[in-house]
Amino acid sequence: MSMRGTAAALLSASGAAMVVAGPVLAAMGGKGRAQIRAELRRQVITFPDKGLPGELAAQAGRQVLTGPQARMFAEVIGRNVAQATGGRTYAEVSAELLATDEDDPKLAALRQTAFTGQMLRAGLLNAYQAWQVTSLVIGLGGLLTGAGAALLATGAVLAQDR
Repeated sequence: MSMRGTAAALLSASGAAMVVAGPVLAAMGGKGRAQIRAELRRQVITFPDKGLPGELAAQAGRQVLTGPQARMFAEVIGRNVAQATGGRTYAEVSAELLATDEDDPKLAALRQTAFTGQMLRAGLLNAYQAWQVTSLVIGLGGLLTGAGAALLATGAVLAQDR
């Protein structure tokens, strides 16, 4: 087999593998996205009808079903926690409570509020990050499919020009 024939065969084989792998990758990304959406749906998280900042007003009353919405709701929680704690983090409130030998019921309740808010926020941000990964996987699947098709076409052209 000539060098050109070998190149054509290698390009065609690589292209075929990529054309098969690309849709599989995109399907796996889609499946991951569906799992995120299903979990968010089960959580029944809904934006409040009022009191949202202007940039989130369009979300009023809507259920959180996507990664970007999870991130937006995490920001709402973050603002609420900051308002409740006077801008202090869980660690800062906890340190204040420990300095009182944990003898301040109001500070203990505030620490619990900060902890709960931060954990809810973290969970929602994890959903957002997972959503972003699925976007990357779906995009890479499409890219792999397109590149594979180009390699198949190049291999076919090389094979015909013998």
